[in-house]
Amino acid sequence: MTTTCTASDLDIAVVGAGIVGVACALQLARHGKRVVLVDRQAPGMGASFGNAGHLATEQVFPIADLSILKRLPAMLMDPMGPLRLDWKYLPKALPWFVRLLLNLRSKPFRRSVAGIRALNETSLAAWQRLLGSIGEDELLREDGSLLVYERAESSSALDALQARMRQQNVAVERWQADAVRRAAPQLSEHLLGGLFFPATGHFLDPHQAVEALYEAARAIGVRFIQREVRGGRVTADGVALLTEQGELNARQVLIACGAHSAFLTEALTGKRVPLDTERGYHLMLPKEHGRLPFAVTSLERKFIMTPMAGGLRLAGTVEFAGLQSPPNMGRAWQLQHLSQGLFKRELDVGEATPWMGFRPSLPDSLPVIDRVCDGKVLLAFGHQHLGLTQAAVTAEMVVGLVGAGIEGLPNLEAYRLGRF
Repeated sequence: MTTTCTASDLDIAVVGAGIVGVACALQLARHGKRVVLVDRQAPGMGASFGNAGHLATEQVFPIADLSILKRLPAMLMDPMGPLRLDWKYLPKALPWFVRLLLNLRSKPFRRSVAGIRALNETSLAAWQRLLGSIGEDELLREDGSLLVYERAESSSALDALQARMRQQNVAVERWQADAVRRAAPQLSEHLLGGLFFPATGHFLDPHQAVEALYEAARAIGVRFIQREVRGGRVTADGVALLTEQGELNARQVLIACGAHSAFLTEALTGKRVPLDTERGYHLMLPKEHGRLPFAVTSLERKFIMTPMAGGLRLAGTVEFAGLQSPPNMGRAWQLQHLSQGLFKRELDVGEATPWMGFRPSLPDSLPVIDRVCDGKVLLAFGHQHLGLTQAAVTAEMVVGLVGAGIEGLPNLEAYRLGRF
């Protein structure tokens, strides 16, 4: 059966029902817009389902620095390394990596840091407003996070990171080993200390957060259509989206489908966006409760452990292999190997489940948040591994794009589509 929704029925079609799209749909509906969410999967079943759950306001630096050049051989050769590039994907990824390296020059690097920081330093307050407005404050624990180290030679790197964080006005405390043991007594006693970030937090269940926002949106009239958007065009009256079940028409469209946003952006705007994907993995341990009071990251092992309602989630590692390659779940199980030695008693991996998802990444580590094509096309994608962190403030910025201004938000200039 094919159906057609006309522009008179619909103000905004939001393509993408992840955390960013759902948050935007809710806020747009609250400001009087008739909104429909469109996704080929149920709300929250993409990257939003399996992210680390960490509200990472402290992560104000781009996804890579110049040391990536030294690591390139290992990236190509080690399938289990924390940063991996599939050699078969290298020809397609090479232009993106060239742009990444160009953005590591001093001036563009500073611009990226400023853009990330502007979003992150407003993210926690935006989440407090959003969750408070739907009565779901308990989904977010605002109890900080900890970066630990275990080798004496890492101390100087930790000092340097702390200094860089303070230069960016990131709240950070240096903890010695005894402070780590008091706060997280189940961690191994061989840990030497770390950095504690008090203005961070974690979600007890990232997917539940999406579902709660979606239910709040549905309660005020947002509809959900499970369809795959295969193309589209800008029309005299708005935008026509092509789906497998017919054409969907609206006055405006918001492209918020994460790593899948490039093709629709090009179809509607003619702009080819250098969007690639960091494939992220997690291993969920349902038998692990009470091991950690907050999210803990290992400096040397480069992964994060987040306590959740459903157990302990081990997440991290970055893999560049595109959207089409099958997942390498060995990378998810590698996270359990990385956890060994970090606790006094090893983790219970009984009934553990692996997962892989796509993080949408642009070479300057900034998202696209913009209004183009005479306002008919709105954009909110490319948040790399900070989609959960920046979703609530992005939704407030999108509301601003349709004319309902909210004070105190980051300036949009750094996130414009025209920078590419």
